[in-house]
Amino acid sequence: MARPKRPPGGDRLPTGEDATLERIGRRLEARQGPPPTGELWGGDDAAVVHPGRSDQRLVLTTDAMVAGVHADLSLVGPADFGWKALTTAVSDIAAMGGTPAQALVAVGAPPASALEELADGLGEAANAWACPVVGGDLSEADQLFVAVAVTGTLEGEGPAVLRSGARPGDALFVTGPLGASAAGLRVLTARRDGQRVAGSEDLERAHRRPEARLAEGRTARAAGARAMMDISDGLGLDLHRLARASAVGFVLDEVPVAEGATEAEALGGGEDYELLIAAPDDGRLEEAFASARLRPPLRIGTLTKDRREHRLGSVTLSATGYQHRV
Repeated sequence: MARPKRPPGGDRLPTGEDATLERIGRRLEARQGPPPTGELWGGDDAAVVHPGRSDQRLVLTTDAMVAGVHADLSLVGPADFGWKALTTAVSDIAAMGGTPAQALVAVGAPPASALEELADGLGEAANAWACPVVGGDLSEADQLFVAVAVTGTLEGEGPAVLRSGARPGDALFVTGPLGASAAGLRVLTARRDGQRVAGSEDLERAHRRPEARLAEGRTARAAGARAMMDISDGLGLDLHRLARASAVGFVLDEVPVAEGATEAEALGGGEDYELLIAAPDDGRLEEAFASARLRPPLRIGTLTKDRREHRLGSVTLSATGYQHRV
């Protein structure tokens, strides 16, 4: 397995889900050996492989969504569940600067589940991201789950954008305000429980139907972004992951909060799927986004030499976000 850079002593060790993944990665590498030169087998949003010919590059990712863990089916319908399952996997391709190609979907479900509606949501997402579902598997299970594997490609010259390429002095950007999904979950939960609460359809949609920032990822890669990942578990946690992989610290000037959300939701709510980008502070990224007629990237801070520096203004920013308890 290709692992993130490991700075010398003093770096904070991963915990929870991240620590488990590192242990599994080391065991796999010990048994199957390291990847061939130029390939990436783990430690990032997706793997990069060269099938058959050295000039071919595939980006591979897989993601699982479990009812009751990733989504509350009393708040979102089966079609939303299907949309979200495919979109979260496609978002990993976006985070590498790639383009999705095809998807395989495995579903486990209790008897009498609304699988046709689930398929509708999968199909809607497949059309939205030009990533057709070409096959899969179906099994009985006690709880609904959907596992999606996506293949993608890298257009043009240049490598995939990894988490580990950032350098001190790089500017940090996000592709949009954060916290909308968590705020949408809060609004949907309150309404289900009979509370009268103000909330917008935009917040609810952000939770039910997140978007993959494919055009933004490709544009950032073409503009020379040095590191990138999608914000799936909260900016507070995912930024720590990028900083650790690149052996850098960070200072945030601000956190862009979506209208109707709170700063806490923006930092730790997760499931925004905006892209976190590290790029040279030379204006090239902003110019590329403007030329592509995309929303301007929002600058939030700077990466520093001190890998122990994790600040939001003058306050230490902890690794706030969601991790599975495995």
